Amino acid sequence: MPNPVTVECSNVPSPEDACTRQAEVLRELDRIAPGAPMLALGQTVFWDEPMKAGVVQTLREAGSTRKFYAGVHDTDYFAKLPTEGKAGGFAAFPHNDTTTQALWSAAGEFAQLFGSETVVTRDRLYQAGVKVGRIAHERPGLLDTATEAWGWRGVVRLGDHTHITADTPIGPVFGSLYNTLTWAVESSLEQIAGDKEASRRAADELLGHICDQSSTDGSVAAYYRDLIPFLYRFVSGEDVPIETTATTELLRLNSNTHHLRRFDLLRKFVEPETRELSRQAYDNVVRGTEMYTLDRFGSWAVPFDVIVPGHGRGTLRIAPKALVIMTPNPVFVTLKKPVESVEDLAAALERKFGPECSVIGKAITLIGLLAREFVFVFHESASGYVQRTRSLLSALYPPEDRFNPILRVKYSPWDALSAVKQWFKLPEPMRGPFGTDDICSGTFSKRWCDVVQSQRRLLSELETLRRPADFIQWLADRYHGTWALLGEEYLELHERFRELQETICRFQSERRDVFAEIRNLRKRRNETYHAMGVHWRAEIFEKEATPEANARRQEYRAELDLISDELSQKIGQWQELLAMQESIVSNAETRGLHERRRHIEFEAELKRVSLVRDAVTTAEGLIHSGYRPSAWWFPLVSPDGSWFQETRRRAEYYLESLQ
Repeated sequence: MPNPVTVECSNVPSPEDACTRQAEVLRELDRIAPGAPMLALGQTVFWDEPMKAGVVQTLREAGSTRKFYAGVHDTDYFAKLPTEGKAGGFAAFPHNDTTTQALWSAAGEFAQLFGSETVVTRDRLYQAGVKVGRIAHERPGLLDTATEAWGWRGVVRLGDHTHITADTPIGPVFGSLYNTLTWAVESSLEQIAGDKEASRRAADELLGHICDQSSTDGSVAAYYRDLIPFLYRFVSGEDVPIETTATTELLRLNSNTHHLRRFDLLRKFVEPETRELSRQAYDNVVRGTEMYTLDRFGSWAVPFDVIVPGHGRGTLRIAPKALVIMTPNPVFVTLKKPVESVEDLAAALERKFGPECSVIGKAITLIGLLAREFVFVFHESASGYVQRTRSLLSALYPPEDRFNPILRVKYSPWDALSAVKQWFKLPEPMRGPFGTDDICSGTFSKRWCDVVQSQRRLLSELETLRRPADFIQWLADRYHGTWALLGEEYLELHERFRELQETICRFQSERRDVFAEIRNLRKRRNETYHAMGVHWRAEIFEKEATPEANARRQEYRAELDLISDELSQKIGQWQELLAMQESIVSNAETRGLHERRRHIEFEAELKRVSLVRDAVTTAEGLIHSGYRPSAWWFPLVSPDGSWFQETRRRAEYYLESLQ
């Protein structure tokens, strides 16, 4: 999933300035990390990883002999949807903020041209004024599509499959991978509105090789590794000098590899002199984040996993008398003596399981392992753990004990379209923001940044338009046509409701006046009853009543009768006013006015959802897809290689220190 970053799409350097900067960065890299090979690891080959063929070309043009390793990060799992129950197999799903909210599928993700994994979250809808609850109530299922990441699909495992990609057979997965890639490729071709003949040939070459390379033997990771040379060549237009590898291979720990510098960070957590300090440092770095402190993994846990052939991957716990590896079914290694070095650890694992075990860092420790020997090549925004890795290494190592820096590569593919002659049929969410259905590549390259900025301003403006009347008037002013008519109708409805409200308010005022009179009459009645009682006790009770006393009592009764008659009249008057008010509120005309107003407001609410979805998909989606463009897009859009080469020339390089 793309990391949330604040980005600007302006002030992109010219190709000449970018090339100059690339050369400067590579010279600086030669100074601080001379000869260190470069390493590009990716969970899948169908995303942006083959773009790094451009780095290899730039290295060779600069006369560098530095090695470049393109590898498969084969220690992760396919995503799993918890709602899928016990069914087996694999399938592709979109990512939204409802039914597939928890989906994260780095091992098998695909995007059509302009697509990215940019989910329009419900929080984002609410922030922009959408009445999310009403939408969910009145249009069940609409939020599924409204929040869906446009143009993206991820392959997920179904059921209880727990194998990493290094152990996942390609056979059961291939159908889903191939079908999803075909969907992405064919959808992309539909968006190419110019001459498609060369684009079709490139697509056929890609799909044909993907299919020809398939086999029911081997793992997903091995299949990806076999595809790397072809995809680097397919994207760059030439054979580039790379070596392929995999994370399990790089971090295989046995009697022949334990001495390698890549295991230096592991030593900090194994050797008695540094293990407690290292564990405390790790806990301090991850505390308060979504990552677990080591006590959450059990006693004696270290921030590394062991991959045991035939058993899977699990957290390593180094107890005094045994190793515990928390694979799906935990495995144990009895120790004759405590493990006090990486050599001891390697010997114990090899004695029990053979020489094929690998030790993998958890999140922030993985980079720390391999950066001892390699220069990681990351695209912009890749790996959200680097800052915490830096904090951990700074706590454990002195400044002079240096790790190799990360080479960051920031692409500008949309600006690079200026060098391409092509036409696009824009995806539906971008047609409104761009104001057109079809656009040429040159115009797209000039306009995309302004469009992104305008959609950001639109989202901010929508936040202030929360009252339906304000928003409907805004729609009428902005879009005219139907919305102008609806805006006029909505104002007329408001005027009619104002008149009705005035009538209702008049009835309410009259009812309040009548009720005040009723309250006064009840008070008079109570006072008369009280006076009558006082008179009874004083003049009549247990006395010989005089004619005057009896006459006065009759006067009290007459007064009470008059009050009762007047009270009955006032209550009847109050009830009549209430009935008249209710007749206005509940009559067919008023109900019709209410329903029509509610319908217009809901039409506006649906329009707001559409505006927010389009704005987020455009403003954020283009930024993220620019950072991580699917490499195979380039030969389809520009079979002559001009788009890729211009993107390579415009790429911004910079070094990111790990200490």
